[in-house]
Formats: sequence, C-alpha cells, structure tokens
Amino acid sequence: MRSLLFVPADSARKLEKALTSGADAAIVDLEDAVAQDQKAAARKSAAAFLKEMASVKSRPRLFVRVNGLASGLTDADLDAVMPSKPDAVVLPKAEGGASIIHLDAKLTAREAMFGLQDGSTGIFAFAIESAKAMFLAGSYAGASRRLIGLTWGSEDLTFEFGAESSRGADGSFLDPYRLARTLCLTASAAARVPAIDTVFADFRNAEGLRREAEDAARLGFAGKMAIHPAQIPIINEVFTPTEKQLAWARAVAAAFAAAPDKGAVTVDGVMYDRPHLLHAEQLLARGKV
Repeated sequence: MRSLLFVPADSARKLEKALTSGADAAIVDLEDAVAQDQKAAARKSAAAFLKEMASVKSRPRLFVRVNGLASGLTDADLDAVMPSKPDAVVLPKAEGGASIIHLDAKLTAREAMFGLQDGSTGIFAFAIESAKAMFLAGSYAGASRRLIGLTWGSEDLTFEFGAESSRGADGSFLDPYRLARTLCLTASAAARVPAIDTVFADFRNAEGLRREAEDAARLGFAGKMAIHPAQIPIINEVFTPTEKQLAWARAVAAAFAAAPDKGAVTVDGVMYDRPHLLHAEQLLARGKV
C-alpha cells in the first residue's frame, strides 16, 4: 500500500471519486470526517457503498475507519459495515497491542455472525495518536494476525500536548512529533507490517508533500495517507520503487536463490548479506503494486 485516501462516509460524490483516484486503498471514514448527528446516516451510506463495490475488481482496497474503542460507537459502526465485507477496519486512537486484540475479538464475533470467512477482515491501526500510545509502541508485535499496517497522527497529539502546532516555521515536524513518527516506524518493523506515514494536510502544496513523502520513503515508510485525490499521484510516484532499485533487488534475490546456504553473496563486485536480501524482497513486493 503506497497511498491511502480518506473519504467521508457521508459524501456519495467523494466516495465515487475515490474509485478513480489511483489510491491503493480508500478509507471510508466514520470518525473525524462525520459530525456526531450524522453518524447513523454515514453508517448506512458506508454499508451501501461497500456492498455495491464488493464484486468490482478494478477498485482500490476499501477500508472503514470506525470510531475509537473509547467512543462507545465502535460496535454500532461494525454492526453496520461488517455485513458488507470491508477489506479492513481502520482503528483510530489505538493504545498498544491490547487495543488490537480487543478489535480482533469484535471482528471475529461479527465474521461468525454474518457468515464471513474467519480472519478475512484486516486491521490497520493508528498506532501513535496519544502520549500513552507512545509508551506502548512495542506491544503491537504479535497482537493479531489481522494486523496489516500501522500509521500515526499528529493532530490528536498536538491537542494532548497543548501545543500550538506540530510543525515548525519551515513546515517540518517538531521534536515530539518526529519521535512519534519514529516510534510508528519502529513499532511497524517490530510487528513486521508496513509503516504508513501520516497525512500532509496542506493539499495544495505539492512541493511540500513531495518533500515529506521522500523523507518518509528514505526512513523506511512504505506509503503515505492522503486527504485529497490530488495528492495520490505524487505519493504513488515517491513510494513506487524505481527500475534501478528493482533491478538491484532482482539481482540480489537471484544470487541468494542460487546459493541458499550462504550468508552472503556478491553482486557486481559488492558483497551483500541476509539483511540486504530482506530489503530486496521488500522492494520487489512493493514493485508488484
């Protein structure tokens, strides 16, 4: 997953537009994008959209962001959308592996209730959106086989810290938020799932988006979330491996395949060991998008 586009569940026009945006996944949002008095209507809209798109092959993956576990709204969200078989449920405001285990149990019950295949619904979680979550980043590993990725969010942290902004004058993240970003990346690596960088809110600033996406890619993030379809082409370009990278990855993978008992191989006069093979495999997997 390179690009994940947020779409308000109560906007039929935006839901339709998301299908042709080029995003790898569309996140049908029942949380922040929907006003409290519109939640019930948004659930119905999301369920109908998912049901309509269930048999469509040429579409992005369809995720649903439910309201957080502490909101008291999660069960109603799941009851509404699970019969329509979302590809994954997005959990906001997660606080460690216990949150994932909790959601896993809810999904297991509803898959059985609605006749869905056990374990067929993935979990994509906002691993770092609170101060508490920052101390629990290492607990996502092994929490659930459903876990398919982790991300983080700066806005909730900004409010919790009582800060004026998460960014400095040059637009880059300030230290507490760089730490949160790093912890998300670390938590993802420990859990062996892709790390997806947070949104870049200034959707008209293409240069700033590209700069931040390139920085995330260098760090090891596999993709980035988006709040506007215009951001998708840049995100997809940045997080798609180049042909040069793929050629290197194929050569390293082929060298290890030819010498499976060796801990290191030589390609074009350069020695590579097993960690390089892991990186090559990651690049090849990303190149299949």
